[in-house]
This record gives sequence, structure tokens and C-alpha cells, in this order.
Amino acid sequence: MLRLAITGAGGFLGWHVRTLLRALGRPEPIIVTRADLTDPDAVAAKIDGADRVLHLAGVNRGDPAQVAAGNVQLAAQLARGLRCCPTPPAAVVFANSVQAGNGTPYGDAKATAANLLAGTGVALDDLLLPNLYGEHGRPFYNSVVATFCRLLASGGAPEVQNDREMVLVHATDAAARLVGVPAGGSWDPAMPSLRTGVGELAQRLSGFADAYRRSEIPSLSDRHDVRLFNTYRSHVFPDHAPMPLPRRADARGELVETVRVHDGGGQTFCSGSHPGVTRGEHFHLAKIERFVVLRGSAEIALRRVGDADVVRFAVAGDEPVAVDMPTMWAHRITNTGPGELITLFWTNELFDPGRPDTYPEPVDLPALVPGVVMAG
Repeated sequence: MLRLAITGAGGFLGWHVRTLLRALGRPEPIIVTRADLTDPDAVAAKIDGADRVLHLAGVNRGDPAQVAAGNVQLAAQLARGLRCCPTPPAAVVFANSVQAGNGTPYGDAKATAANLLAGTGVALDDLLLPNLYGEHGRPFYNSVVATFCRLLASGGAPEVQNDREMVLVHATDAAARLVGVPAGGSWDPAMPSLRTGVGELAQRLSGFADAYRRSEIPSLSDRHDVRLFNTYRSHVFPDHAPMPLPRRADARGELVETVRVHDGGGQTFCSGSHPGVTRGEHFHLAKIERFVVLRGSAEIALRRVGDADVVRFAVAGDEPVAVDMPTMWAHRITNTGPGELITLFWTNELFDPGRPDTYPEPVDLPALVPGVVMAG
């Protein structure tokens, strides 16, 4: 199994890399912190004998001169550590940018960083990445997708100032390419891209937000729609959960609309659970999953992969609500009542035993593993 080391582990792309490794059942990578990078001997000690070093640390936004200087400095620090390494890694994979060498301070700094790493004599995989998007990106920093999602989540509206064409790639696909794993599950190292205008992106995300405010699942025609919707959902959870469901009552009784899907299907199933029984303790990378308790009472608990804090919801069949599982969050449901718990589950895709997109992960952690960096 490959021994990986990584810089920038606490950033957006670094978190997606570590989450993918968790899904693959791989050990945590060796974390090279920014403090380590200031000491060549500390870097050398950490990456000595590694199969692959992923250089993800960088500076994306800020004063142009500082952004340029920061990207060159980080690469130079890693290069010094590589030269000090008794057993250099087999390869360095640099999360570079398609803007490298485009004449801007950022682009030229990225090109200089690649040259510095290439000059160490260690094999360099210079990966030119387009715009990345995905769950838990930082608004006004990582991507316009994160910015638009945060604005919509807070009740605002995206503003399109320059309606240019963009090429978007989901961060998990980029992570698969960086780690060097073949296509499988919900990732694709070929990094299938979405070409879209900024205005078109704003309209698409606004449509997702409009439907979701009504607890509805919007039309999701392809894998990028699913991933863009999951990205939006990462910005509304947990503040907008659980979601109320439309209820209708007449002389015959009550009707609750549990799932309304625009132009789609998926799979619905129900379970009965005895008192104290727990279901779940896993996470998904792309699958959308909804829980609705119809009878009894339960606790739904969730934890973002790589974090320690647990979010808990007490739910009951007397007042049915929907709780949608955000992607890349471990989750479970436990019967907390004295009788049988009846729960309705809905997913946006039919279950495929060969590609279940379900990865074991406990919600409660006894303690954080030493060396694990919390997601930024």
C-alpha cells in the first residue's frame, strides 16, 4: 500500500484527499504542516521513504504580491526538505493550476513553484487543475461555487459580474487523480469536467436552492448536478435541518409528503428497528439520503469526516420531519423509544452492491487520532 505524505492537509483539497483515503480504507497520510516546512530537517524526516508526496499547500487569495510570494516560498521549502531526504520519495505530485505561467502574479508563481520542485531531481507529476468545487469549500476563497452556495444558503442571491466560461472539476475526482487510484465508486481520476458560464451556474444553483427550501429534491440530470447539489447542501447543514414536511389532514386522518423529486426517481424503503437498535455508522461520497421517522422516536447523529463535533437531532413519528444526510458526514439513527421505530429512507439512486457508495465510519470517536489535522 502506498505511503503518502501531504502538505496542505487542512485545506479544501486536502480534506477531500483525506476523506477519499478514508473511504478507500487507506491509512491517514503523513501530515507535513506549514511549521514543518520552515525546517528542512523536519520535512526530510517526515517524507523519508514515502512513495508519494502530494504538495497541496498554497495561497489562493489576497494581495497579489503576497499570493505569489507565498506559493513560491512553500514550494521552495518543500524542495529544501526533498534535498535533505536520505531516501527521497518516489514522486511528488504538485496540485498546480491551469493558470500556471499565464502572466499573472499567481500564475507565474505557480510555474516557478513547479520548476523549483522539478529541480530537486525527484520525479514530478505537475498536475494542472482547473477550478475545483465540492463540499465545504470556503466562500470568497476556494471557488465561485462555494461563494454562490453560501450566498443562497443565507437567503441572498448570486451576483454575476463577469459572465465568463469556466471549467469545473469536483474535488473528489481531483483527489483520486492526486492519490493515483483507478475509477470506482463515485470518483473518477480522469476528472470529468463541467463547462459552464458563471450566469448559468448561478441559475442552476438558484434553482437547487428554491426547490430545497420547500424540502424538495431538484432535477439532477447528471453527476455534476448531483455534486453541485451536494455542495449546496453542505452550506445549509446543520442550520437548516431538520426540514418540516407538508402535512394534509381530513376526516380519514393525515398524509405527510415525505419526498418530492423533480424529474427523478431513486429508491425508497422502510425499516423497523427494535428499542436501542442503531442503523448506519457510515458515510457516502455522493449519494443523497433522506431519513423520515414515521413511528416511534429516535436520535439522528452526524459527524463530518475528519472532525470531532457530533450534530444530534431528536425526531419522532408524531411530528415527521426530513433529515438529509450530507455527503462525507458519518451518520446513524438510533431507536430511543420503548417501541418499534419505523423509518422511511430515500436515496437518489438504486442500490448497487458493486458500487454501494457506503463507507464504514463511527459517528462517535473515543479520541482523535494523533496527527490528524482538522479540516479547514
